[in-house]
Amino acid sequence: MECSSPEIMNDNSQNDSQGTSLCGITSSLAAKRSRRIKRQVQLRKTINWGSFDDGFPNIFISDVKYMAGKDVIFLGSFHSPEIIFEQLSVLYMFPRYRARSFHFLLPYFPTGTMERVENEGEIPTAKTLASLMSHIPFTTKGPAQITIFDIHALQERFYFSDTVIPRLESAIPLVKLELENVFGSNNYTVAFPDDGACKRFQRYFPNADTIICNKTRNGSKRIVQIKDGNPKGKSVIIIDDLVLTGGTLKECGRILLQHGAISISAYVTHAVFPKDSWKNFVDSDIFDNFWITDSIPHALQLAQHKPFKLLSLCDAIADCLLGYDLLP
Repeated sequence: MECSSPEIMNDNSQNDSQGTSLCGITSSLAAKRSRRIKRQVQLRKTINWGSFDDGFPNIFISDVKYMAGKDVIFLGSFHSPEIIFEQLSVLYMFPRYRARSFHFLLPYFPTGTMERVENEGEIPTAKTLASLMSHIPFTTKGPAQITIFDIHALQERFYFSDTVIPRLESAIPLVKLELENVFGSNNYTVAFPDDGACKRFQRYFPNADTIICNKTRNGSKRIVQIKDGNPKGKSVIIIDDLVLTGGTLKECGRILLQHGAISISAYVTHAVFPKDSWKNFVDSDIFDNFWITDSIPHALQLAQHKPFKLLSLCDAIADCLLGYDLLP
C-alpha cells in the first residue's frame, strides 16, 4: 500500500447526481476497494498534495464542485505524525463543499495504545486525536462516519464526540479464514500474549483450543509465561491487534516452542514496526507464518520477506461499506 494520490477510475457515473466518490492517499488499496464494490463508485484523483517552501501543506481539490450532492468516502492513513495535519485539513472541508454524506476510512488509529494514564501528568493522546477527528463538520445527511479496524481498546469509541459516528470493525475474520485454509477447521490452537488480547479476540474462535500467556517486565527484559493452556503437539497461532518492536511476540513464541508446540505462527492487524524492527523477524527460526494486513503502507514491503504474509483489508472494507453505505 503506497502513500500517494489515487489514480482516477471513470465508470460513467458522472451523471449520477447521487453517485459515490472514493478519494484517498493510499492508491493501491483505494483502487482495490473501488473494483470490489459493485455499486457505481468513482475513484477520483481530486486532491493535489503539495507543500509551501516552509513545509506547511499546499493542498488543492481540483474538481471540488463534483462532490456536491455525492456520498464521499476518503481512505486515509495516519501512520506518520507529519501527514496527519494535512489530511485533517481536507477532512474538515469535504462537508463544507456540500458532500451529501462523508465516510472516513482510517484502518489504523495510531495513538490507540496511549488511551489511559497511570501517572499524573501523562497525556492520553488517543483522546487528543479522537477530538481532532470529531471536528469534521456535519454533511446534509448528518454526521460523518469514521471506520477504524481493530482499535487498541474498544472504550476509545467514547473518546469521540457525538458529532461523528465511530464504527469499530475487526480484521480477525480474515485471518480466521486463512487459518482454516492452511490448517483446516479447528486444527490449530489460538494463543494470546496477554489477558487483554484474550478478552478482545477469543470470541472469534469459540471452538478453538486457546492458550493465554502472561507478560511481566524486569527493566527492559520481558518475561513471558504460559498462564493457561497446553501447546504440546499443537500448531499455535498468536493473535494480537498490533506489533511494535515485536519483543513480546518473539518471547511468547519461544516459550510455546519450549513447551512442545510443533509450529508457531502469528497474526496482527497493524504491523507498526518502528525503526525497521520488522527485520528482526526475517528468516525467523520461531515463526513459520506471520500474517499482517495492509492497514499501514509499508506492509507491502514487509510481505516480500519471509515469514510475513499479507492479508488485504480490501474485502473487509468493501463488506463494511456494502453493509451500510453502498446498498443498491
